[in-house]
Formats: sequence, C-alpha cells, structure tokens
Amino acid sequence: MNQAAVTLDGLTRTYRSRAGSVHALRGVTHVVQRGTFTAIMGPSGSGKSTLLQLAAGLDRPTSGRVTIGDTRLDKLNETALTRFRRTSMAFVFQSYNLLDSLTAFDNVALPARLAGRRADRAGVLAALAHVGLRDQARRRPSELSGGQQQRVAIARAVYGRPDVLFADEPTGALDRGTGRDVLELLRSLTQGGQSVVMVTHDPLAASFADGVLFLADGQIVGHLARADAGQIAAAMNELER
Repeated sequence: MNQAAVTLDGLTRTYRSRAGSVHALRGVTHVVQRGTFTAIMGPSGSGKSTLLQLAAGLDRPTSGRVTIGDTRLDKLNETALTRFRRTSMAFVFQSYNLLDSLTAFDNVALPARLAGRRADRAGVLAALAHVGLRDQARRRPSELSGGQQQRVAIARAVYGRPDVLFADEPTGALDRGTGRDVLELLRSLTQGGQSVVMVTHDPLAASFADGVLFLADGQIVGHLARADAGQIAAAMNELER
C-alpha cells in the first residue's frame, strides 16, 4: 500500500484587498501518494499556483492543513519550516532561478551550503550526471541552453534526495523536444520513491503524470488517471466553456 507523500486537508486561502475578499482556494482536500507524479491544471485564476505554494509551505493557508509525510507544516515555526523545506522538499520553476556567477556544479551545491552543510562532490556530480550534464559541471548558466539550465535546476532540486519535488510550469520556456526530455526526467524520479507535483497549462506536459487534478474557482472539480493529451485537453475545454 502506498504511503501519503502530501496530504491536503480542507485548504482554504483568502486574500484581503480594498475591493473585498478573494477566495483563492475553497476547501481543497487531496492525498498525493509517495512515488507518483501529479499534474495540476485549471483555467487562469483557478487557484493552481496558490495550491502549489501552500503544499510546498511557501505560503500559509487561511484554514486547513498540509502534511508532508508525517510532518504537519502548521506545527512548524518559520525557522523550522525553512529547515524542513531544505531537507524534505525541492522546487523547480519556469525561470530556472540559477545564479549566473556560479558554475553548474556550484548552483547544484548551493542549497547544501546555504543549509550549513559541506557539499558532497561525488553527489553533486552524480546529480548532474543523472540529468545528462556531468560534462558541463564547470559551465555557467550563460554558457548553457535553456533546456540545460532547467536540467541544472532539476539536478539542484534532486541532489538532496527530497521526498517531494514541486514544479511550477517547468517546461513553459522550453521548446517541445527539450520540454519532453525534462518531463521524462521528472517522471523518472518517481521510480526511486520520490513524488512530483507539477502545475502546468499544457495537456501534453500533464500527460506525463500518473494523474491530473483539475481546479476551478479554488476547488477540485475533476481528476484523470493516466490520461493522454487529447483526453486532458478535452477536460480543460469543458472547464473553460
């Protein structure tokens, strides 16, 4: 029986503004099992990014709770939450977020050094080899293609063997062929028991996932398991009518 990697229990998120309250999430409950790849889709403003930020502990819910493995995020103060994110979670974004002044090796090693740990040279090189960039370790981001930069970002994310990797539009800035390589790489991580949660607007990208969650107006309104791009696109078209 699979273990829960991420448990979302009645999540709500309300933002206050001069115009009134904006309900970004309205009671979202879902369990992401360990060793699975989950895609999150929905129309603009449906709450996808908010859900990812809450699940990753980058924001706090108005109500409800997030549990990663056996750890409830609401029980952690900011210092403990930051430490927990560094050891148990990792993040990949569309913009890569690499430091131009550092080599690929040093970008991968950076989170460990920020956490006060000595980077394991063999481990960093193994992470780069896993994404096919062992020979590019000394190159800086400006010397790499967009696809190579995203693979460095993935190597940085997986170097510490996090339980869950969160990805926000990781292929949004890539061409289709390079994007496919990145998605295959993300899918391969689940074979080692890691879990991947990805926000995307692209049905083809979502088709690489084991399951797709559909959001609308801050609520889960549908789910597809092992669907192809055509099925996912059809489901999205229904939501956007």
